[in-house]
Amino acid sequence: METLFNLALRGGPVTVTLVIIAFLAIFILPQAIRILREYERGVIFRLGKLQGAKGPGLIILIPVIDKMVKMDLRVVTIDVPKQEIMTKDNVPATVDAVVYFRVVDPNAAVVKVENFWKATSLIAQTTLRSVLGQSALDELLSQRDVINQKLQEIIDKQTEPWGIKVTSVEIKEVSLPDSMKRAMAKQAEAERERRAKVVNAEGEFQSAEKMVQAAALIAKEPIALQLRYLQTMREMASEHNTTTFLPLPIDLFSAFLKK
Repeated sequence: METLFNLALRGGPVTVTLVIIAFLAIFILPQAIRILREYERGVIFRLGKLQGAKGPGLIILIPVIDKMVKMDLRVVTIDVPKQEIMTKDNVPATVDAVVYFRVVDPNAAVVKVENFWKATSLIAQTTLRSVLGQSALDELLSQRDVINQKLQEIIDKQTEPWGIKVTSVEIKEVSLPDSMKRAMAKQAEAERERRAKVVNAEGEFQSAEKMVQAAALIAKEPIALQLRYLQTMREMASEHNTTTFLPLPIDLFSAFLKK
């Protein structure tokens, strides 16, 4: 560098000017000019004071005086590590989840929290344990959409002052002990047997009701029984068997039945 200036001094004022311009172009301009993409914003600090967020496009900074913190506004995901929880009905379980969020206020995300990624992850972990600890096992397995919505609302409310918008929270997996799985399998089997017995009993009840109605109808019209005999003979004859049934009127046995 000293040789370069010595050559410039020997070349005269014009050469000195060119050297200064080259020095500015090489060392100063890269620090003064920044280009941000559509999904990026730059939070500018001038002598330590917040100037606001700028971008996207071309950003001009004052070298040495201005400092820029680049922020990404795209939706990002955080995998919540597996958490050991105890449900409301004292059932141990292991649960993990995923959180979708994005930065909506770059200024707050830089100024109000040191590391919004870590802060959001820790908030998600504590909220997951708290909410699931207040839910029964049946709710956790059958009403997962409701629990996801509740988690999203609580985490979003806590991260809103940091300029973070939590768009969705999804519980990925619920792991239960093997003993609990066997107990649930026995419960499901007993429930299926109960339903089968109930359906069978309802069928018998409906069948008995129809038989009573049919008996009452035949008592009013005795000829209906004879027609039923003839219909039965026709059905049996269609089977191509050699057995023949001859119906006898019930009236022939009425005298014996009375005695």
